[in-house]
Amino acid sequence: MLHATNLIKASLEVGRDFLRPPQEGGDESVVTRPAPLLVPIRSLGVNHRARIASHLMKLEPHDRYLRFGYTAQDEQIQRYVDGLDFERDDIFGIYNRKLELIAMAHLAYAKDGSHDSCAEFGVSVLPSARGKGYGARLFERAAMHATNDGVNLLFIHALSENAAMLKIARNAGARVERDGSESEAFLHLPPATLDSQMTEMIEEHVAQTDYRIKVQAKQFWSFLADVQHVRRSAIDAQSRTPP
Repeated sequence: MLHATNLIKASLEVGRDFLRPPQEGGDESVVTRPAPLLVPIRSLGVNHRARIASHLMKLEPHDRYLRFGYTAQDEQIQRYVDGLDFERDDIFGIYNRKLELIAMAHLAYAKDGSHDSCAEFGVSVLPSARGKGYGARLFERAAMHATNDGVNLLFIHALSENAAMLKIARNAGARVERDGSESEAFLHLPPATLDSQMTEMIEEHVAQTDYRIKVQAKQFWSFLADVQHVRRSAIDAQSRTPP
């Protein structure tokens, strides 16, 4: 977890590449340099439901199997997304410069009020965005939010073959118990502190700012592309006009 004293410096990196036009035909989730100290992770609301569905439907069959415990079809994913309760649960996401959701986490709280101090974590990362630690960053973000929300036990239910998910849990200090093809990971969370609360507040503010900059940058480059298209069309029309 980044401490509040380091976030201000790290946030200076946010948006530094937005004046660079998106790669034509390239994958914006592929980064050629190391991931920045701060990965903007923002809370997702109801207005992000369509992008959440699009993200999950981009997962390959085996990835869907690892994420849901079965090879979910598009219709099943859509039902899952439609059933997300944004008032009870918390959803976090990482967007690239094209405003594509490349990684997301679902922090689900127990529906039974007698277990309101427990929450379950689930995560998915697109193949092209893996190897950058996004899954671990999302886990840290979700764990910090759960801590500040009074949760003292965070658990993960995963298939035993989901090595990446179980590695994230173990690295965070969780106890992993395997039962055949399935595993459970349990992580006891510390009480909230002023630092954890301030860090989450600053991280969310930075992520919201990052998202707004990405929206503006995308609109700018889209406008510029339209202008260039009109200009090329006018030049082509003029060249076809007989003297």
